[in-house]
Amino acid sequence: MDREDFINFSGFTQPGRISLPRASTSSSSSASGDANAQEGLLPIANIGRIMRDVLPPEAKVSKSAKETMQECATEFIGFVTGEASERCRRERRKTVNGDDICHAMRSLGLDHYAGAMHRYLQRYREGEELAAALNNRRRSPPLPDDDDMIQIDVTAELSISRSHEKHGRT
Repeated sequence: MDREDFINFSGFTQPGRISLPRASTSSSSSASGDANAQEGLLPIANIGRIMRDVLPPEAKVSKSAKETMQECATEFIGFVTGEASERCRRERRKTVNGDDICHAMRSLGLDHYAGAMHRYLQRYREGEELAAALNNRRRSPPLPDDDDMIQIDVTAELSISRSHEKHGRT
C-alpha cells in the first residue's frame, strides 16, 4: 500500500502507532478489494445505525458520509486505545481496562468524553455487581418463608413515634 492509503491525522499520529487502512471509495474496486481495504475498520453497518439513531427518521445518510465516519471513529478508537496501551506498557501491565481509557482521554485533552466514560463505567460496574449478587442469591440454598416479608428498622420507627408523642401528635 502507498502512504496515502493510510489515515494520517496531523497531530494524532505518534511514532510506533499502527495506521489503519482507508476505506475504498472508488466504485470500480472489486468485492475482494473492498474487503481488503476495509480490514481493521469498524463495521460500516454499525456506523450507519448509530448515525441513523441520532437523526430524524426522514433523514438519509450517504455512503460517503458513513465511510468518512467509519474512518474517523476507527482512528479515534485507535488513538485513545493506543494512549491507554502506552500507559499499560509503562506500568508493565498487559490488559487495558476502562480506567486506562478514561485516563488516556484526560491526558489527550478529551476531559468531557473522559467524564462521560467514567460515569458509564461506574454504572456498568454497579450493574455487574448487582447481576453477580442476584446470581449468587439464586445459587444459595433457599431461605425460610420469612424471606418474603418486609423488614422494618424498628429503632428508627420508634424514635419517630417518640418524637411525635413529645410534640403532642398521635
